[in-house]
Amino acid sequence: MGIANANYEFIYVDIGTNGCISDGGVLQKTTFFQRLNSKRLNLPSPRKPSGHSEELPYVFIGDVAFALRTDFMKPYPQRQSQASSSKRIYNYRVCRARRIIENVFGILAARFHIFRSPINTSVHNINKIVLACCVLHNFLRKKLRQAYSPLQHLDSENHENGTIELGLRPQNGELQSLQQTHSRNPTQNAKIIREKYETYFNTSGAVSWQQRMI
Repeated sequence: MGIANANYEFIYVDIGTNGCISDGGVLQKTTFFQRLNSKRLNLPSPRKPSGHSEELPYVFIGDVAFALRTDFMKPYPQRQSQASSSKRIYNYRVCRARRIIENVFGILAARFHIFRSPINTSVHNINKIVLACCVLHNFLRKKLRQAYSPLQHLDSENHENGTIELGLRPQNGELQSLQQTHSRNPTQNAKIIREKYETYFNTSGAVSWQQRMI
């Protein structure tokens, strides 16, 4: 489980949970989630984006595997977004931000070939190896960005026709992961915050090409 910033750098990594557990289940076992629940992450206070009349809280972004929370946004379900252009735009903007972490993992696996096959060592050493690779990734992103992760490693968008060019990624197997299901009932406040972001993305926070992307 990893969290990245806008510079394609890890800001949190948790390693060692069984692979058969769902992403949402993995999250709940992390120190990050414990601190998020107990309000100990020192997140900035809500702010008004430029040109927008309403404050928006700082939130983390994940995919549909995670639970919607007031501090953790995810896309609308497909059945809801299909019926609303504003929700499709919200989903596009959220997924566009989430591609950062997808690119981070793509860069990591492309550069450190140890991730392309099972790591033949003890679980204890695997944790150290993965953490070391994440630290090296951050160091190289800061010191040798263009040499370590050139633009072809990153996803790009054509704002004219809405197509997305995927960055360089390793070849993955076709095995389907086995995931446990968890009940996720978002609170009303979390839904309200998601709607506020939807409003912002469709008004003062709109970008000129987003209509072409949906």
